[in-house]
Amino acid sequence: MKIAIYGYGNLGRGVEAAVRQNPDVELMGVFTRRDPASLQTETGVPVYPAETVLDYTADIDVMILCGGSATDLPVMTPSLAEHFNVVDSFDTHAKIPEHFDNVDRAAFSSAHTALISAGWDPGLFSLARLYMNSVLPEGKDYTFWGRGVSQGHSDAIRRIAGVKDARQYTVPVPEALERVRSGENPDLSTRQKHTRECFVVAEEGADLERIEREIREMPNYFADYDTTVTFISEEELKKNHAELPHGGTVIRSGTTGEGGKYKHTMEFSLKLDSNPQFTASVLVACARAVARMHTRGIFGCKTLFDVAPADLSPLTGEEMRKKLL
Repeated sequence: MKIAIYGYGNLGRGVEAAVRQNPDVELMGVFTRRDPASLQTETGVPVYPAETVLDYTADIDVMILCGGSATDLPVMTPSLAEHFNVVDSFDTHAKIPEHFDNVDRAAFSSAHTALISAGWDPGLFSLARLYMNSVLPEGKDYTFWGRGVSQGHSDAIRRIAGVKDARQYTVPVPEALERVRSGENPDLSTRQKHTRECFVVAEEGADLERIEREIREMPNYFADYDTTVTFISEEELKKNHAELPHGGTVIRSGTTGEGGKYKHTMEFSLKLDSNPQFTASVLVACARAVARMHTRGIFGCKTLFDVAPADLSPLTGEEMRKKLL
């Protein structure tokens, strides 16, 4: 399977690293909107200007899109889905239905296969919720993220005028997590479950009050959370916030039996040293599934809900039954 990377930031470099762990995957190259001469890839694969991407439609089985969800992917994914099979990690939950429809029209009309919102949430956590809801139809879902750096939220802050760089940490409220694990089944608002910590490097002379206000009031990202904004130097950001850890937990607490006699708790959790490295590994597995689905004539936009688990794996059916079943 020949893949290409569109966008060479943290996520793009993670995809490049993941390819080395998947012998059935070959990286054809990287496409960038920056000057290709300014980039040096880890593995030495070629770097091409983004505007030349349509010259390579015959050379790429799946294009992995590594742009940001705030402004890149809503335009990038449907545009490229007209010419390639694509995978993206679009993670603005509230806008996924709209993004799905836009990509579906583009991919289906051109007989391509697209998979959006692949990663760990949305992605693996979404699958966990689906499995848990199917097994325990009477119950409640809870999702806790962090403590960790959200790439999408950090990117959204960096798009604000006057912001030079930023890191945003999503932090679970410990008391809320304990109430859920105890089987209490509490009704928790968005604000009661998480807080958000923002560390921002502002450009010289920037209006700090305006930046903080725009962060706190940003819909879909910060408006529904208790958010703290701390302005720091570029040196402090590099020293204390260079890594990109993350993780989280999906919990479903439910009952079975007459009158809910028996209580059950299902939990799926992740603890990640590097959010982009892990997300990239999910994207590569999903690219494998997209390539297989395309060869079977399955076109249009898909999510992980539509992927057969076996299509994600490099193993044969016999190997999976022997090793994993």
